[in-house]
Amino acid sequence: MTEERNSHHEEAATAKRKGEHIRICLEEDVASVGIASGFEHLRFRHNALPELSLGRIDLSSAFLGKPLKAPLLVSSMTGGTDQAERINRKLAEAAEAHGWAMGLGSMRAAIEDEALAATFRVRAEAPTIPILANLGAVQLNYGYGVDTCRRAVELAEADGLVLHLNSMQEVFQPEGDTNFGGLLERIAELCRELQVPVGVKEVGWGIDGDTARRLLDAGVSFIDVAGAGGTSWSQVEKFRTSDPIRRAATAAFADWGISTVQSIREVREQSSSVSVIASGGLHSGVDAAKAIALGADLAGFGRALLPSAAGRSAGATADGLLSQFERIEFELRAAMFGIGAATIADLKRTTRLVSSGRGDQQ
Repeated sequence: MTEERNSHHEEAATAKRKGEHIRICLEEDVASVGIASGFEHLRFRHNALPELSLGRIDLSSAFLGKPLKAPLLVSSMTGGTDQAERINRKLAEAAEAHGWAMGLGSMRAAIEDEALAATFRVRAEAPTIPILANLGAVQLNYGYGVDTCRRAVELAEADGLVLHLNSMQEVFQPEGDTNFGGLLERIAELCRELQVPVGVKEVGWGIDGDTARRLLDAGVSFIDVAGAGGTSWSQVEKFRTSDPIRRAATAAFADWGISTVQSIREVREQSSSVSVIASGGLHSGVDAAKAIALGADLAGFGRALLPSAAGRSAGATADGLLSQFERIEFELRAAMFGIGAATIADLKRTTRLVSSGRGDQQ
C-alpha cells in the first residue's frame, strides 16, 4: 500500500508541476537575461531584383519521411492537465491546417498515469503531420527503458521520439532528478532498439558541437538545439521553488547557455546530413529564415505560441492562433522573396545572411 500511495503522490505531483509551468510561462517574465538568441546580430542583404514571383515561392519541406507545407515546428511544451489538453489540441489543429510538424510536451505524466494520456493524444486533430513523443532523457536513469519509450510513442501515435536534456532545470527544480551519469550509452541503446527515429533536444540552454558529436555517434536521428535566448527554465523554476538558496541562485544563471545561433552553427559543423531543428527565442518568420540559412532544417516556435493557444494573448480570438501561424509563414515567404530564394533549398544555400554592421549600406 505504501508503494501505491507513493505512486499516486508522484502522479499528482507531476500533473501539478505541469499546471504550474503553464501558469508561470503565461504570467511571469521567464526569458533569459543577459543572453539573446543571436538572431538580432544577423541580417539579410536585400536583393532589389529577386527575379521571381512571390507566388512562386515554395515553402515545402519534409521531416521524418513526411511532407511539410513549411519547415516549421510547434516546439514541445505541455501535457498532463485539462488545460494542457486544450492547448495541445488547438496547437495540433493549427499545425495540421498549416502543415507544420509538432512536438509534444514531456509525456512522463502519461507514463505514470495513463488516464492522462488523452492530454497528449492529438493524432485525430493532426492525422498527416509528423508528431514527436517526448520524454526526459534523465528518466532512463530512473527506471525508464526501451519498453517505456515505445509506450510513449504508441500513446501519442508518434512518428518519432525526442529525448529532452534539461540538466540545469532539474538542478533548480525542487523535485529534480539530477543523475545524468551514463546517459549516453542508454540513449545509444534506445537508438538501436526503438523502431522510430530518436532525437535529442535541449530545453533552452543550447547544444554545443562536442555534445552533438557524441549524440550523433550514439545514433540520434535529429537534434533540436533549443538554444539560449528564449525561455530560461531556471527562471521558471524560480517561481516554483520554496528553497531560498535555489531561488536566489537563479539570478546567477539567468544568462547561462549557448545562444541558438551559436548552437545551430556548432551542430551543423558536425554533420551535413543530420536533421537540425532550431528553437530557442524565435519569434518571427524572419528568425526562421535566418535559422534555416544558418543550416537548420526546421525552425521551432514554443512559448511565442502559448498565449494564443491558451486564449491569453491580447485581443485573443478563436482564430488568433491560426493568424499567428499565417503571420510567421508570411514573414518567412517575404524574407525569401527579399533575397531571391524561391525554395527552402535556395534559402539554405544563400550567401545573403551577414552579421549586422556588415552590408548595412548595400
